[in-house]
Amino acid sequence: MQRFEDIRKMAEDRKGGADALETMLVDDTPKQDIGALSDDRILSEFSKRVFQAGFNWSVVENKWPGFEEAFHKFDIGRNAMMFDEDLDAHLKNTAIVRHAKKILSVRDNAIFLSDLAQEHGSAAKFFGDWPSSDLVGLWDVMKKRGNRLGGTTGQYALRFMGKDCFILSRAVANALARAGVVDGPTTSKTAQRKIQDAFNTWADESGESYTRMSRILAMSIGD
Repeated sequence: MQRFEDIRKMAEDRKGGADALETMLVDDTPKQDIGALSDDRILSEFSKRVFQAGFNWSVVENKWPGFEEAFHKFDIGRNAMMFDEDLDAHLKNTAIVRHAKKILSVRDNAIFLSDLAQEHGSAAKFFGDWPSSDLVGLWDVMKKRGNRLGGTTGQYALRFMGKDCFILSRAVANALARAGVVDGPTTSKTAQRKIQDAFNTWADESGESYTRMSRILAMSIGD
């Protein structure tokens, strides 16, 4: 497996040097204590990434004030109790993206977050306390207990919530293959455990955050 020092050097060479790479690594995602968030903000973030999946991100972003209004500012209790008439109203609401299965995911993820709140005090505390050294374990919880939170959808949601995490984008997956971490798809539990172990090793080696390592990997090969 490649050393992270070598991966970073490849990224620097591709992007015009160390200073240029650092400029590109300026991170505009939130710097916040996830545990201090209200759970409605987590439901909002989950929902935004679900609606953006496979769709034009900017369209969803521009419509987001309409989503906030339609879904009662993503109040957990109100959305967990979504009734048939609520779904009918959403499907007629031109202020949002009218996709029935994604609309229902708001209800299901409100239930998921409500359950986490009962188990851990708040869903925000659950996500904030989960260690980045086991992100793949967190993804598994989100995939099994949430709705449409598998794959990169859940990964991007965590990143934009402020979680220090890597994302298995196509560029990162290709960089991981080149580094000798995996030799095929990154979707299996075995592959993801190898990837987590690699990131943990690189974190110890480099002192970098998981977010920065993920971005450096992507920039070392294409992004």
